[in-house]
Amino acid sequence: MSVILPLLFLFTALSGTAVVLVRDPTRQVFAIAINGLVLTILFDALQAPDVALSELAVGSAAVPLLFLVALMAVRTQAPGEDS
Repeated sequence: MSVILPLLFLFTALSGTAVVLVRDPTRQVFAIAINGLVLTILFDALQAPDVALSELAVGSAAVPLLFLVALMAVRTQAPGEDS
């Protein structure tokens, strides 16, 4: 267990950095979902299963889904069209 936690913290830092550095909005949404999955595994390793399940539902599923819906709505809107 002593080796797993530092690796999970490293993966968390790397996935968070990837979210910030990715420039394409669609890829950034997938990076957010991966970050949520990494956080879910980290919370489970820290023996917080309730927080892990919440992060899985919200951070890995709901938020990326809402971002994708918003991106598709913005992309289908014609240029200069007000909504």
